[in-house]
Amino acid sequence: MRIGSHFFKNRSGLGLHYLSWGDPEQPVIIMLHGLRSYAATWHMLAPLLAEHFYVVALDQRGRGQSEWAEYSSYQTEYYVHDLEDLIAELRVSEVILLGHSLGGANALEFTRLHPEQVRALIVEDIGPGSSIQGDGALRILHEMQTTPLSFASWDEATAFWQKLRPLIDEQGIQSRLKHTLVEKNGQIYWRHDQEGIAKARLSFPSIDLWPAVESLICPTLFIKGGLSDFLTTEMLKHIKIKKNDVKTVEIADASHYVHDDQSEQFNQTVQDFLNQFVE
Repeated sequence: MRIGSHFFKNRSGLGLHYLSWGDPEQPVIIMLHGLRSYAATWHMLAPLLAEHFYVVALDQRGRGQSEWAEYSSYQTEYYVHDLEDLIAELRVSEVILLGHSLGGANALEFTRLHPEQVRALIVEDIGPGSSIQGDGALRILHEMQTTPLSFASWDEATAFWQKLRPLIDEQGIQSRLKHTLVEKNGQIYWRHDQEGIAKARLSFPSIDLWPAVESLICPTLFIKGGLSDFLTTEMLKHIKIKKNDVKTVEIADASHYVHDDQSEQFNQTVQDFLNQFVE
């Protein structure tokens, strides 16, 4: 299937990039990646959904092929502005949102602010408090503090990703090497704004997601990795107590990165949920 590559300017003139699959006349799904990820992370799922939807995956500011920004703008408010601008660029009035981690937080907050524009919501492995406390939050902070800004070789970069994401397969590692790193003058550097993203994550408090969860009125699915240290089973239960019509799924043998660790099960779970919107 042909993949479209598109660029546009947001309200402040920042250049943003997104990928697309399928027919623009179909209902739109927008996918939002995690903290240090990229639009092409959805390359396994997107073609499956493109039979019935126009699938759009955004390189959020500072990542992928989107331009870097001031570190102070790597916060939910600005990510939501970019999503608003993307939807305006697509000229649609209603979308389905799917977001992982950081992308899930951005999707939840957008939905709180614009409930009339969100037909359905899928949130991968994040919930209220995930970024604020617990083992997963501490792990992310440690990663932000210790990730090198460059590597001396591709072997060194590969070893870094393998240690950080031990459950993903070789194809997943190769995807990260391709989309998150670039070689310049014999040194391997991040494509994304690692320094700015880390500074923002260490400097600013994470948004409280409870108001967004409590205000949900659209069909919503939360997907948790069974091995995740980020979204706990207890939090899923609390979400269900607050909003008993929200669907929750826990996928075994998956860490925080469910769509990487157990891609087949994750993709099927998403497809099953979205079948209600297929005419």
